[in-house]
Amino acid sequence: MDPEHTEPTRQAVRDNAAWCAALCRAHGITGQTGPRAWTSPRRTPLYYPDAVTLTPDASPRDIVGRIDLTTPGATVKDSFAALDLRGEGFDVLFEARWIHRAAPDAAGEGWQLVAEEDELAQWERAWSAGRSAGLFPPGLLGVPCHAFLMDRDEHGRVTAGAVANAGTDVVGISNLYAVDGDQDAAWAGCLATVARRWPGRAVVGYESGEDLASARRVGFAATGRLRVWLCRG
Repeated sequence: MDPEHTEPTRQAVRDNAAWCAALCRAHGITGQTGPRAWTSPRRTPLYYPDAVTLTPDASPRDIVGRIDLTTPGATVKDSFAALDLRGEGFDVLFEARWIHRAAPDAAGEGWQLVAEEDELAQWERAWSAGRSAGLFPPGLLGVPCHAFLMDRDEHGRVTAGAVANAGTDVVGISNLYAVDGDQDAAWAGCLATVARRWPGRAVVGYESGEDLASARRVGFAATGRLRVWLCRG
């Protein structure tokens, strides 16, 4: 079977689209879920796509006309690397691979959960090296299926973190970071936390480059390809 179309790839796609939609809702932006794509009629927050394809047979017609192309920077997450949007005024921004890992064992102490608004602000500052504020609204802390995970040093400073989105069958991890750059150690802490909080669930996400190599070292398999398109306008 084409790895782009296997169930692990589809699980990762569905989970990631659900997280993108949830973050947009926290910003007061309501997207629309169709049979082949999730789209937002309003521009989405920085780093988050204006559309996510949900099936490999999605076409430009499922995207164009359903997102705001009047301001620069619109992006489309082509979840199966199956679209050609060059004729619609888009260029490829980057490519990555979906990743899937069997449910991890509960080993190690794991990380803490972000529970308070000020902790979330600290988490975001550490994630962005101080360049971002307000991308992750505090309202996300009250949603049971979302969790911000963090590790702290002996002085209480946030040193690593991730976002976990717990779907029905899998836990999607995104925004994994380590202030010191040690992604392998960050994955170890993150997976230990997932094992404790959501035992028995497989873990999915997407990565590229050295971050993909790190995910493979801790037991992830690369499944399907994805592509993100950026509007030239």
